[in-house]
Amino acid sequence: MTTNTTPITRITEGYQRNFDTLKRAIRNKDAGLMLCEDVATGKPVVVVCAFLYDSEQTTWEAIPLAKMFDGNPYEEVKPPMLETAA
Repeated sequence: MTTNTTPITRITEGYQRNFDTLKRAIRNKDAGLMLCEDVATGKPVVVVCAFLYDSEQTTWEAIPLAKMFDGNPYEEVKPPMLETAA
């Protein structure tokens, strides 16, 4: 498995679409947390999912959208400084 080492310099359309899907799922009460397995490590990971109901198959599909932090997010990421209006 290769790791993409290209730095993210902007929020891509794919990320924005996933975020829009998450917002829609939350608004429709179709979002939740699932305990999944990390493919690379085999360890458990908590994932934010949108749930889609397939009425033809009468089944639910979990759409993984984000992973939760294991530790304190304030210690794991450094957000950019936001400008304030004067």
